[in-house]
Amino acid sequence: MRSRDGNRNFTLRLCSIIFFNSLALNASEFLISYRYVVKDSLLYNETLNISEAMTKCDGKPYEYFVLENNNNKNLKKLISQNSEDFLKYIHKLGLHVEHKEETINLQNRSTTILTLKTTCFKVDFNDNFARISPLK
Repeated sequence: MRSRDGNRNFTLRLCSIIFFNSLALNASEFLISYRYVVKDSLLYNETLNISEAMTKCDGKPYEYFVLENNNNKNLKKLISQNSEDFLKYIHKLGLHVEHKEETINLQNRSTTILTLKTTCFKVDFNDNFARISPLK
């Protein structure tokens, strides 16, 4: 027969699981897209769009990325301060590549477009860091 102390341990575990899951579920969700255009070997345009998700995104987070944070809840400012590291992270996730090349009268013209389609990211803001992970 189990004692009441054993039940207390089980209740404590259950409460801690519920508490930590609620912290994970309360993370903010953002939609992020990226486009990088190169024409004739020169950077033509680079666009990074970030907006808060209006509806809940479906999927499980994977491959998180951590940025140092000084109590800042604004993701745009946080990414702009660490833009080079974040862009390297986006490149690791995988980008769609579109390349066009044509030659007319011995003149070569090329256009390369790298695109990260609009992807939902889960962002957990803490006092010292922000944890960013895409949903798949």
